[in-house]
Amino acid sequence: MRYPEIKRRETTVATAGDVQIGAGHPVVIQSMTNTSTADAAATVAQVRRLAEAGAQLVRVATPAPADTAALAQIVAESPVGIVADVHFHFERALEAIAAGVVKIRLNPGNITDRDKVRRVIDAAGDAGVAIRIGVNEGSVSDVRDAAQLAADRERRLDELMAEKMADYLTEFDAAGFTNLVLSAKSHDAYTTVSANRLLAERWDYPLHLGVTHAGTATTGAIRSAAALGGLLAEGIGDTIRISFAGDPVAEVTAAKELLASLRLIPRDTVELIACPTCGRLQVDIQPVLDELEPRLGKLRVKRPVKLAIMGCVVNGPGEADQADIAICCGNDIALLYRNGERIKKITPDEIVPTILAELQEFLV
Repeated sequence: MRYPEIKRRETTVATAGDVQIGAGHPVVIQSMTNTSTADAAATVAQVRRLAEAGAQLVRVATPAPADTAALAQIVAESPVGIVADVHFHFERALEAIAAGVVKIRLNPGNITDRDKVRRVIDAAGDAGVAIRIGVNEGSVSDVRDAAQLAADRERRLDELMAEKMADYLTEFDAAGFTNLVLSAKSHDAYTTVSANRLLAERWDYPLHLGVTHAGTATTGAIRSAAALGGLLAEGIGDTIRISFAGDPVAEVTAAKELLASLRLIPRDTVELIACPTCGRLQVDIQPVLDELEPRLGKLRVKRPVKLAIMGCVVNGPGEADQADIAICCGNDIALLYRNGERIKKITPDEIVPTILAELQEFLV
């Protein structure tokens, strides 16, 4: 049965090196290194791991001159475009552009001098570098102005974010700079959804989606799926970063799963389906999944492959009919199915090696 595809919002296109964002192009996966950017070797090593996992753009922090000094080497050795994260110092933006980054992330609210912002815009325009304008919950209000901060706290946060974005865009509009991506992030999924809907209604620039300070992979995956999944299902969003504390490779894995689950990108890994734990379980499949899942994550397939592992005979046969490979467990036995056809009986100890052998024909 075929289902209607998600109709994506029409936008302008932002060009970041050889990556096109928006205007119907596939949703771009991003992540960010957690190394010291000044340590070029460590940063390049992590960038390569992220690219291998599926990141198409990688952002690096550039708060200090030592960080931008390392950018030329990082850019030269990176397999994907590098994005410079700039907050308070416009000089870091100019240095990053000169070093060859394809995109910068800029929060104009942290650079109060409009002339300095204009210098960054002009430099990016001359170099063909894209700019992401970020409006985050934590920086949307001026904490130095107590009266204004108190007034802002009485406002709806999503509306305040959109208002700040309009203010930031004034300078870009005046310069005629359109190689832009917009973002509005909060740690709260509901606010993130609401703010991005407002941006989508008001401007046709591509949108970068993310939930900031999402937490660990456990909480972050849920918060990100709630916000990003809802927006993407509405056709809103052109590039995403799922943010976790810890190894950023997990961010890329989660982003790929989210996009593939919404059929916005094809799967290049095995789709694993497993039954929930319940009283009908006749074989403990958790040890099987614990052993199998990390191995599957390292495999790349020629086409989408669905693998079902079922712990009882109630739902197992139905899942087996829909899967390329399936295991249905009974009392101390397991049945192997291929394309819905029962092939043979195996023991529980044979499940993992049997699956890995069956997958060989699908691998790149």
